[in-house]
Amino acid sequence: MRGYFSIVLHAHLPFVRHPEHEQFLEEDWLYEAISETYLPLLATFHRLAEDRVRFRLTLTLSPTLVSMLRDELLMDRYAARLDQTCELAEKEVLRTAKDATFHPIAQFYRDHFAELRRAFHEDYRRDLVGAFASLGQAGSLEIITCCATHAFLPLLRDQPQSVRAQIAVGVGHHLRTFGCRPTGIWLPECGYFPGIEQTLAEQGIRFFFVDAHGLMHGTPQPAYGVYAPVYTEAGVAAFGRDPDSSQRVWSAVHGYPSDPEYREFYRDIGWDLEYAYVRPYIQITGERKNTGLKYFRITGQTNHKQPYRPGRAKRKAMAHASDFVATRRRQLEDLSQKMENRQPVATAPYDAELFGHWWFEGPDFLEAVLRQSAEGSLRLATPPEFLRENPEQQISTPAMSSWGEQGYAGTWLNESNDWIYRHLYRCGEQMVALAEEFPTPTALERRALNQAVRELLLAQASDWAFIMKTGTMVDYANRRIKNHVDAFDALRDGLRARAIDAQRLERLESINNIFPALDYRVYLEPKARCSESVGAAEAETS
Repeated sequence: MRGYFSIVLHAHLPFVRHPEHEQFLEEDWLYEAISETYLPLLATFHRLAEDRVRFRLTLTLSPTLVSMLRDELLMDRYAARLDQTCELAEKEVLRTAKDATFHPIAQFYRDHFAELRRAFHEDYRRDLVGAFASLGQAGSLEIITCCATHAFLPLLRDQPQSVRAQIAVGVGHHLRTFGCRPTGIWLPECGYFPGIEQTLAEQGIRFFFVDAHGLMHGTPQPAYGVYAPVYTEAGVAAFGRDPDSSQRVWSAVHGYPSDPEYREFYRDIGWDLEYAYVRPYIQITGERKNTGLKYFRITGQTNHKQPYRPGRAKRKAMAHASDFVATRRRQLEDLSQKMENRQPVATAPYDAELFGHWWFEGPDFLEAVLRQSAEGSLRLATPPEFLRENPEQQISTPAMSSWGEQGYAGTWLNESNDWIYRHLYRCGEQMVALAEEFPTPTALERRALNQAVRELLLAQASDWAFIMKTGTMVDYANRRIKNHVDAFDALRDGLRARAIDAQRLERLESINNIFPALDYRVYLEPKARCSESVGAAEAETS
């Protein structure tokens, strides 16, 4: 063995659930991710398991994503959406019957979506979280947690109660969901600041991830760069992202997903075909949207796209996987010669949704990588395995960093979104005060306090600031911040006036029903009380 290779997939979506509407466009984020990423990844992992291929992979399932995947309303809506897509695919087979170019692609989609529907209902019985959990129990996946609602923690560092609540609620949610404490955590956006490891250690976390420059600029500077983790003073290990592994998969210019043979994400029949034909399959308002049926390949830097060829694209994914694994082997062999008696580890973290959603052939690529990595001198390992086998590591404090554009906080703090933080900080301060003001609340007051925490946590999600920066769905992101802050303010006012609006509270609990076991005392000092939600979860589990 020449070294370790650690693949990390971060699966996350913001909490989007709107029972007050018959259909809601932003819920499509979840439905598309299920069809294009989560179901294909599960199929990939189960094929490997059936073939007895030894693979080890770290997977984050964020609390917001898990909550949506276990929400009956959303799963009912997804099932209906999948039925609709299967219907459209059948129609496409008929429509293209005399078209030698596009008929085979239509048949491919008909079979593809029919298999997804069968797997969703029969193989996984609509419980994707349970399917991932079974792979974790079998030892193939190391499932780790994330903060409660994916808050960008460096911008909350001056409000330690909010940072602690985000981490403690995430850990408690993982414990309730999977019946065990998470060994590691994905800090949202790889957002790290010195000192956060103390809170991680309090919650029993053993490792986290930072971008390459976060480790390279550590104090003292790590002797082996990103190819060995460091222990922080709190005893929690930090693994750095390998730049080369990232570049080959992430880069829009030089990465594998930009190959001309791969499916073009931005061409969909929901936009390309006649309006009357696609009308039943687009938004209820009549506006066009993606359907999931895409007939063209990337082709190149041109608007004249060539027809997609699934077989050719899959063969290209196999070739890219072979190149990727061969490159990793050469990289680790070279590193092992330079690192004296130490075994290097190359850590490759990716957004899970890259595989299948943005890069349709991504699951095929990943499956081939995992199969080929199981052979030869490349050892697939998770962070806990590496630390068990290599317990002695350098002590260092990483630098404040993220994996966002330019590597720090600019994506989440700029002229497009800076207005949100005065509201988040004000609500955070007031939540601490409310927790102290109501040590023995009535049942109704307790519900209002817990819902106030939910609204605050949801407002803190990094997704809204990110959307504002990228300029997509900005109105929705603005509304989400405003609605959560308004709801928090109304609950606070009702609590202090001893005049809680029970009907509005019930409506908020129905819509934003995340974290049903939440305990508002997570915002209390002293620090020991901040493990309240985890302690309650442990009691329930035992």
